[in-house]
Amino acid sequence: MPLRFDPADTRALPVQIAAAVRADVTSGALLPGEPVPSTRALATQLGVSRGSVVTAYEQLTAEGYLSAEVGSGTVINPRLPHSPPPRPEPAPQPTPAPNLLELTPGLPDTAGIITPEWRAAWRDAAAQPLSDATPLPHHIANHLRHMRGLRVDPRRIVITAGARDGLALVLRTLGTALRVGVESPGYPSLRRVPQALGHELVNVPTDADGVTVPDTDLDALIVTPSHQYPYGASLPAERRAELVAWARQNGALLIEDDFDSELRYVGQPLPALAALAPERTVLLGTFSTVISPSIACGYVVVPDGLRGGIDKQREIFGQPVGTIPQAALAHYLASGALRRHTGRMRRTYKRRRDLVADALGSLPDARLLPINGGLHAVLLCDPAIVPRAAARGIKLTPLREYWGGVDAEDGVVLGFGHLSDDDLRHSLSAVAAAQREC
Repeated sequence: MPLRFDPADTRALPVQIAAAVRADVTSGALLPGEPVPSTRALATQLGVSRGSVVTAYEQLTAEGYLSAEVGSGTVINPRLPHSPPPRPEPAPQPTPAPNLLELTPGLPDTAGIITPEWRAAWRDAAAQPLSDATPLPHHIANHLRHMRGLRVDPRRIVITAGARDGLALVLRTLGTALRVGVESPGYPSLRRVPQALGHELVNVPTDADGVTVPDTDLDALIVTPSHQYPYGASLPAERRAELVAWARQNGALLIEDDFDSELRYVGQPLPALAALAPERTVLLGTFSTVISPSIACGYVVVPDGLRGGIDKQREIFGQPVGTIPQAALAHYLASGALRRHTGRMRRTYKRRRDLVADALGSLPDARLLPINGGLHAVLLCDPAIVPRAAARGIKLTPLREYWGGVDAEDGVVLGFGHLSDDDLRHSLSAVAAAQREC
């Protein structure tokens, strides 16, 4: 019973004890029917004589605050009214927004990942002795060889918590006050990393083929040669060779974001830019699209000259991915399950891509950009489609919110990977109807 006393109070101890109990009963700190400590226990707690507590209890019993029954101990009088302290009136809450079906760009369908192979990979990882070393880089090297046609020494592979972590790791290794080129337009997520680290961001224009060759000196250039965002262009062989020549001539580093490279619906995945100039290219890879963003694991393939500096950065900032998730992914890759899963999902996503093309490909006053890969589509159209779709229960994202660079176009970007076929059909029908109203 946490009684409170005023050190300046000069009244007798029994009077102070009784007053403190009354205050706790009045405030609701002590409720009717609750037991109070025995006189001996309370005297020990307060460091006073037992007689002082006995006198206080007797006074409180006479006043009706306490009730004592043989065999039941002393309690707060159960017949006292229970008056809880007044509560502040809750602030009025805004009317909740209706539940909208969100066409969020870039989200994969994760329902198919929970398979016996996936569970077995995590069981095996959890059963292994804990160690700082994992075989994941070795299995990523095999994965790149099978899926991307890229031969990489596992010693050049560094595990990261995803593309942004990998980019930050590389830029910290390169130094300070860098000039970092980015595609314009381009995906805004990676663009924020150089600025957050204090580097200068330089917009490099894109055209129908993808990023153009820079006409200025840069320390690094972030590129998406396999699937440029948002237009989906794939950098042709001639432009790739020109970029490599520019990087070698200017001593610049090409940072290749392997964005959606394995989810290609026209032909086979394109060769990585890193295959042309391994000494001038960093490859950023992630498992977010082919597995789930929740796995929070990726990798970078770095030139030999950067590996020492990368290791020093890891010594300072630590490894962001635990060894158990790394071991689980290593088991999953070693079994070939990820290749099989990726193949299944590529077929599923291609079917959903076709649903998007059928529903939105011939709308009036709108243009659906070609979808050669990835999990999003871009519809150039009147921005009024966003509130009109919301009125039909569908949440769309304006293209401007997913646009990094200058001269954003009017339109929306919509994700089709994470929805079931039925939900996607319903959503696309609502989007098409909203566009016809514009």
